[in-house]
Amino acid sequence: MSASSPLIDGLLGRNVVIDMSSMFVHVGRLIDSDALFLTLEDADVHDLRDTSTSRERYVVDSKLHGVRSNRRRVHIRWDQVVSLSALDDVLV
Repeated sequence: MSASSPLIDGLLGRNVVIDMSSMFVHVGRLIDSDALFLTLEDADVHDLRDTSTSRERYVVDSKLHGVRSNRRRVHIRWDQVVSLSALDDVLV
């Protein structure tokens, strides 16, 4: 069941960047949301502890070179989200 919001509805079907309160960043196509979760398809779940690349550099690289999917589908808890934006809105 989707939670309807004009802000989220405008991002459905688009590639988005989700910054987490943890050391993770998610990049992928937003397909659904409800009161508890956002759902991405063809997503890159990236643990920043595994690389020396900064969060911003990683996001810019995703915009320039495309999403490097490592998950077919992922559900992300809203209470862990710090920010959500369209990948197209990332400035390079």
